[in-house]
Amino acid sequence: MIMLEGAKATTEIVDALRTGAAAMKAMQKATNIDDVDKTMDEINKQNENMKQIQEALSTPIGAAVDFDEDELEAELEGTELEEQLLQPTTAPAAPVQVPPGNQPTRPIPQKRTAEEDELATLQAEMAL
Repeated sequence: MIMLEGAKATTEIVDALRTGAAAMKAMQKATNIDDVDKTMDEINKQNENMKQIQEALSTPIGAAVDFDEDELEAELEGTELEEQLLQPTTAPAAPVQVPPGNQPTRPIPQKRTAEEDELATLQAEMAL
């Protein structure tokens, strides 16, 4: 009795496998590998588009999108150089010898340019 039940179960399993194999074969005939490749390419393209959209939405409004690190570093170095050049020197300046007959009677007032005014304003702001 046990052997008959085992044989019946084996037969049912083999029939189920045959039915499954036939169904898979029918599905594979309906599906072409080229169609699958095209579909996967379309999915990948849509994923790329979605990533680009998400990146565009994630950048803050008004922020520059492309940064060139080398350019930013060069600008930073240039700013540091400008700051060093604008620092007053600690060495005393050599006195200028003016012949006694050529001395001006009154000092000549120097006009400050707009750039100098702007520089003074920026320096005052930076001192805060």
